[in-house]
Amino acid sequence: MTRDEICEKFLDSLEFDLYAYQEEALLSWFEEEGGVLVCAPTGMGKTLLAEAAVFEALTTRQALYYTTPLIALTDQKFRELQDKAEAWGFSREDVGLITGNRRENADAIVRVVVAEILLNHLLSPEPELANMTGVHAVVMDEFHSFNDRTRGIVWELSLTLLPKHVRVLLLSATVGNPNEFATWLHTSHGRKLRVVLSDERRVPLTYQWVEDKLITELLPGISTDNDATNRTPALVFCFNRDECWEVAEKLKGLPLINNDTRTKIEAFLDERREDLTDGVGPKLRQMLIRGVAVHHAGVLPKHKDIVESLFQRKWIPFVICTETLAAGINLPARSVVLGTLIKGKKGDKKLIPSATAHQIFGRAGRPQFDKVGFVFAVAHEDDVKINKWRVKYEQLDLQSKHPSMLQKRKDLERKKPSRRKTQQYWTEGQLQQLIEAGPAKLYSRSMISYQVLIYLLTKFGSLEDARAFVAKRFNDADRIAGYQEQLGFMLENMAGLGYLSLAEDGSHVTLNASINKLLAFRSIDPLFGAYLAEQLSRSNDLEKQIVLEALLETPPGVWRHMHLRPGDLEPGPLQTHVMEPLMIQMGVKLAGGPAESSEEQNNDYDDPRDDPWWDGETIERPPTLPDMLRIAFEAQLKAPEPIYIQAKLVSPDLFDDCDFYRFVRSRNLIKQEGILLRMLLRLVTLSEEFATLTEDPAYRAIGEKATQCCMAVDPRYTDHFLADLQEVRSLASAL
Repeated sequence: MTRDEICEKFLDSLEFDLYAYQEEALLSWFEEEGGVLVCAPTGMGKTLLAEAAVFEALTTRQALYYTTPLIALTDQKFRELQDKAEAWGFSREDVGLITGNRRENADAIVRVVVAEILLNHLLSPEPELANMTGVHAVVMDEFHSFNDRTRGIVWELSLTLLPKHVRVLLLSATVGNPNEFATWLHTSHGRKLRVVLSDERRVPLTYQWVEDKLITELLPGISTDNDATNRTPALVFCFNRDECWEVAEKLKGLPLINNDTRTKIEAFLDERREDLTDGVGPKLRQMLIRGVAVHHAGVLPKHKDIVESLFQRKWIPFVICTETLAAGINLPARSVVLGTLIKGKKGDKKLIPSATAHQIFGRAGRPQFDKVGFVFAVAHEDDVKINKWRVKYEQLDLQSKHPSMLQKRKDLERKKPSRRKTQQYWTEGQLQQLIEAGPAKLYSRSMISYQVLIYLLTKFGSLEDARAFVAKRFNDADRIAGYQEQLGFMLENMAGLGYLSLAEDGSHVTLNASINKLLAFRSIDPLFGAYLAEQLSRSNDLEKQIVLEALLETPPGVWRHMHLRPGDLEPGPLQTHVMEPLMIQMGVKLAGGPAESSEEQNNDYDDPRDDPWWDGETIERPPTLPDMLRIAFEAQLKAPEPIYIQAKLVSPDLFDDCDFYRFVRSRNLIKQEGILLRMLLRLVTLSEEFATLTEDPAYRAIGEKATQCCMAVDPRYTDHFLADLQEVRSLASAL
């Protein structure tokens, strides 16, 4: 069957008319040899184009990779494509799933993968994987993830490594420079793409600035039984996890759903009773049966699953969530509500990025249900109170001299609200600024990692070729020059630590055998990881636990509840006999200094390095063992680089009885259970990396204890996570 015939057969299977851009993109896909870049707003049916590529792969029996940025999206797409395959007359087993943590039908024709898996396969020492033997195409969903400062290199490197016989379909939200990107990919890497653009929305949006109602007054009014006036289901976005719970707590006492809906919810929850018996479960259940839910990183996966199921059934009118949901799983809503337009540290909050705002806006309006999507932005509560006061004041007869009217005016003027100096505010003008802002442009936004640098050096065999790769990255000349400078610093550090030899003029390098030690580490800086592995050979098991968990980032608001302070634990042999004498020799103060502040910092950022609680210059305190190791390692670097340490006290307490819920209660973390669970699962991965390098059984014992704790709280998610750690480590082993 020719490609034209496959295209015609796919079109015949459709039961609806195509948008003009969909028709153009479909024809381009079946004509263009290099591939197609499609940019269109959320809800405009880009998934249909991916389905056409999947249909072709199933028909020709040539393999296709379908990549997504998130495991949750991968799971969802896997189920959807299995249903599609069955509807087209193919087998469900023709669609497989591979994430770092789970494999189903891994050798299927269509392989739905998290983005890193494709890169791992391209870097594989197995020629069939690296050369994409038998692979016909790659679909990259949510391709605007190329812009991600942390993970964007995954998409960039995958694109540049894909063999030319593999066609690509890049599906992206609207971006600011699609043609410039396509030109770069063609001129720098020899891949020609057809660009198909659409700025049309299937469901138009209306925007409303709300300055006369608090958010808890607005929401009940937009949930009605009359479809003409009802604006739910709605996603309510807050930029702080604690605020999500606060808003939900206020809403749960309001009449949001009728008795019939409540009965349905209660029956559904009865079937999931075991998932809601401890921790935040009972509180969440009380909210759900009243029509309100919470969804953010602190919510356990099993609880998110319940929330998503109820919302998709249209039984829950409001989900209170953080902005991570805007870029995450598919939960279509009629409306979105923003409780704020600013985010950041207290006193230094900034307007949210336009890209984030448009992702949030794009969640409003369901093509299959709605003719219009609604976006509500609520003013600061102080401004709402001021506007309410102004309305009352303007209703008075200001010309009247009657004593009662004069008294009313006097009383009202005495109660006049005002803005507070301690607060930051946002305006209707800023909302308009976000609406009118153009979409973000695609660029190579971060430096390559040490793992990628090692790959480039071993793959190309010369420093010149590695520098040429950096020179061809997608950014302006100044940024590329900065990347080249960073590359030089990285080489100096690797040379200084004995992993390679650098020519005096910097023209070439010779890799030393010791560089193989770096390949064990995927989840942390490999130079620091190898240094720690050597130092921890002189530690006891408790010191190993403390150091490994210090390498795992947690949001500042969570970390302050598990912060390790000097004196919390009896010093072990590594600290007593090695690190403390070294610190004294280096002139590091080991005792004294002002006491730490117990005042909590209200910080919306999830990057601990933005928070004064971990800034050594902000809070003077004696170093913990993890701090000492960081200080000693940094002293060995030829060129400084940020080394992440966040000393915690988790495993010594939690591992005693592996009672997850007792621990979160004791640390006031029941509303952050999901973050702790993922931290423990990352500890499993990290301990396995150390075990692989050192063959010390103490590391695997740490992983086993962490696994036991996770299995007790969310066994299904933990099973998925632990199904196969090999894919997570395969990038390192491929280098």
